[in-house]
Amino acid sequence: MLSRVVLASAGALKTSAPITASLLPVSKSFHISCQSRAPVPPLPEEGGKVRHGLFPEEFFQFLYPKTGVTGPYMFGVGLSTYLLSKEIYVINHETFSAISIGIVILYAVKKYGKDVAKFADQLNEAKVQKAQEVKDLAITSLQEAIEAEKKEQWRTEGRHHLFDAKRNNVAMILETNYRERLHMVYDAVKKRLDYQVGLQHLQRRLAQQHMVNWVEKSVIQSITPQQEKESIAKCISDLKALAKTAQAKV
Repeated sequence: MLSRVVLASAGALKTSAPITASLLPVSKSFHISCQSRAPVPPLPEEGGKVRHGLFPEEFFQFLYPKTGVTGPYMFGVGLSTYLLSKEIYVINHETFSAISIGIVILYAVKKYGKDVAKFADQLNEAKVQKAQEVKDLAITSLQEAIEAEKKEQWRTEGRHHLFDAKRNNVAMILETNYRERLHMVYDAVKKRLDYQVGLQHLQRRLAQQHMVNWVEKSVIQSITPQQEKESIAKCISDLKALAKTAQAKV
């Protein structure tokens, strides 16, 4: 029966369009689709519940509303009976080998499953811790970069004040140079004026000294020898009179 279905499907595929042509628009739609920005759901730390060590609990919960409690078991028994009766699955020596290997695996899981799971959890925790350290290091470096960027932005915002201070400094330097030059001009003019005043005083003093010398020379030249003798005698008599007066007082 299954062989007939397979042959019919193969004939339908031969008469139909190529698979690549029918799949090409789908692949294009996947390539041009925008990337989802939804957060990735966290991985479960523990596996889901199973029954008999193999069948998931969701399978039983899915069949309960439709088939009842015994539905999943009847489905399993019926499926096994169908596969065996139609010889879809043939029991051979490999079947017994698979059962033996399954029993060994089940025993190993029951015996060492907890230890292996604990060891795997330790490895997983070590990997998670290492990844967390890398993440924290990356976050720290990015935070430092953000702080550095904010600091640079703050410096950029404060450059106006820096430029104003530099302008004020330049203006003060120019004002200082201007006042120093004014002082230099003042000193130079004062020195010239002092020189002129000193020159005038020197000329006046020389003129006065020359006048005094000329008057003295003229007076000396106007005195006769007789007048000179009389004045000397007069001076001597005055001195004697003064000496007598001083002795009398003593």
